[in-house]
Amino acid sequence: MENLNPKYQALFEPWKIGNVEIKNRIVMCPMGGTSLFGWFELGGCHFDKEAAKLFLERANNNVGLIIPGIAPLRDTFWGKWLWQNPKMFEELKEFMDEIHKTGAKLFVQLTAGMGRSWAITELVGPLHKNKLTRAIVKPIIDTSHELACPSPQPARWAPDIICPEMTKEQIHEIIEAFAKTAKLCMDAGVDGVEVHAVHEGYLLDQFAIEYFNKRTDEYGGSFENRYRFAAEVVAAIKDECGSDFPVSLRYSVESKMKDFCYGAMPGEDYVEIGRNMEESERAAKYLQDCGYDMLNADNGTYDSWYWAHPPMYMPENCNLDDVAHIKEFVSIPVVCAGRMDPEVGAKAVADGRIDAIGVARQFLTDPEWVTKLIEDRVEEIKPCICCHSGCFNFSSSKGHYNTQDLTDTMGLARCALNPETMQSKKYNIKPAKKSKHVAIIGGGIGGMEAAIVCAKRGHTVTLYEKTDKLGGVFIAAAAPSFKEKDRDLIAWYNREIRRYPSIEIKLNTEIKGIEGIKADEIIVATGSTPRRLNINGIHTAVEAVDYLLGNQKVGDRVVVIGGGLTGCEIAYDLYLQGKKPTIVEMMDDLIVTKGICLANTSYLRDFFKTNKVPVHLETGVYQIKEDGVIVKHKDGKYETIPCDSVILSVGYNPAPVVVDSRVHVIGDASKVGNLRTVIWGAWDVAMKI
Repeated sequence: MENLNPKYQALFEPWKIGNVEIKNRIVMCPMGGTSLFGWFELGGCHFDKEAAKLFLERANNNVGLIIPGIAPLRDTFWGKWLWQNPKMFEELKEFMDEIHKTGAKLFVQLTAGMGRSWAITELVGPLHKNKLTRAIVKPIIDTSHELACPSPQPARWAPDIICPEMTKEQIHEIIEAFAKTAKLCMDAGVDGVEVHAVHEGYLLDQFAIEYFNKRTDEYGGSFENRYRFAAEVVAAIKDECGSDFPVSLRYSVESKMKDFCYGAMPGEDYVEIGRNMEESERAAKYLQDCGYDMLNADNGTYDSWYWAHPPMYMPENCNLDDVAHIKEFVSIPVVCAGRMDPEVGAKAVADGRIDAIGVARQFLTDPEWVTKLIEDRVEEIKPCICCHSGCFNFSSSKGHYNTQDLTDTMGLARCALNPETMQSKKYNIKPAKKSKHVAIIGGGIGGMEAAIVCAKRGHTVTLYEKTDKLGGVFIAAAAPSFKEKDRDLIAWYNREIRRYPSIEIKLNTEIKGIEGIKADEIIVATGSTPRRLNINGIHTAVEAVDYLLGNQKVGDRVVVIGGGLTGCEIAYDLYLQGKKPTIVEMMDDLIVTKGICLANTSYLRDFFKTNKVPVHLETGVYQIKEDGVIVKHKDGKYETIPCDSVILSVGYNPAPVVVDSRVHVIGDASKVGNLRTVIWGAWDVAMKI
């Protein structure tokens, strides 16, 4: 590691979990969809070769400890217990031999279940609510088992569904399954297991938190009773596997909950209804004494999901201070996760505040990021932008359960920025059969991605961009202060595209037709144009892009027309500047678009609620005047909202510069979407040329 920057040195010192030595302090944290025992697919649990490939590539790129995503002890489909599938563990043993050749270690994360946090989809919800259909589908998927909680309560994703109370028999079955499955993992060469989880409001956490647990038996009531389930799990594993077999616990320091489905903002003074710091100090020590060998820690529940899955609005290292505080009460290793910056994390390790940093989604975006860190190639690391649109896009809005598409439900842990992640059969770089000259019109993210993929495949590329810089509309999207990772991504693309001699970039070159272009293939990536509303006074409104780029200034009181993602981010940006935004939205909730993760949307909704930002739902705009906006509410009543400026954010229309059978149209020029659709669409075309 002769090129390693000294500021990262502490991350590359060995450490131990029990008697197991880990070569460095970087932990690849578990993510939904990365389970080695693929369980989302209808065929049931199986050894997931795509996940195995993912982990082996990261292991070959210097990660210290790998913890795959949750392995349900009982198969979601068909109800078979994991320990009843010996073939899977035979394949696991072969895989562990390969992992150990790299010097990495791997723990398997086993889950007791989700309870009220089970992300009920629009498809499954109606099946559960009807007694007849619930009985019919029970042999395939037992929804009552999946939803079982410490005591009856509304489901997080479907408040109109009451989760049933888990029986003591079910609790004991789960404890037995933890022990049997852990033993099979140990025999397969797995270095340890992680218990999922007194964390994020999952089942064991629901038992531990008094707000969720109203039981009157030995698993409810007192502190010891509420933590009994988690205590008996580790005791059973140690009895079966021996005291030296490491058992980690996924742990939330604080719940960050103010109410049902209402979380706390960073730095907010609030009353905790979940696990507060005082109880956490006691719980961490208690769980250590019960036998846990490590705490893999952050904060939050599904009611404050943005703490465990921080979007770009959350500060970097958002959980570090809380996790470091808990380390003072235990002697076992403590890992901290949550937008961890390697430099900050290294200092925290060097100072003894934590033992290692937990990183998750950055591993999806760039499998080589640890190697690049070691080799002092930090600028080459493709940054994760915390969008969750490929990896974990569970989405929900008022009156809707998880609206995620079924294909996404069965394919989590993919990456908006890296199509190859968990999709290596569909997306991979293969040399072109014939080298061609490819012309690309439009230098936004889609155009740049297509150019890079074409170059990697052996084509020569000419990229035309009408402005003086690359990035397209994403430059505007990256403008707000909280979009530093988006700006890093644009900078990464500008560096990356210039690494390929076969790509010629022509800036300040507007292409209005294809007649003069000499190329074998032409890709059109000219993006979209803003929609306009046909209302009086619309000419005085500022377009969202013009505001974001700073082309037009706004006053202190600003009405934002449109409560989609862009409109909400603009309102959030305005508030951070000290201005007074008001949101006007036609729909019955903010950000109703599918595929935008609830961790992201719930942060914005909670922020506006907490900070009393006026939000007018089911409201249309009637007229824009010089000193205000006249709106019409659902009840037919009109209201004038005083303001100094109006920002229009009502969506976009595709704007291909050419529509012709001789060209390939990609990105927003084809269909307005998000960064995931733009990048994956670029690959769809570039791989076929």
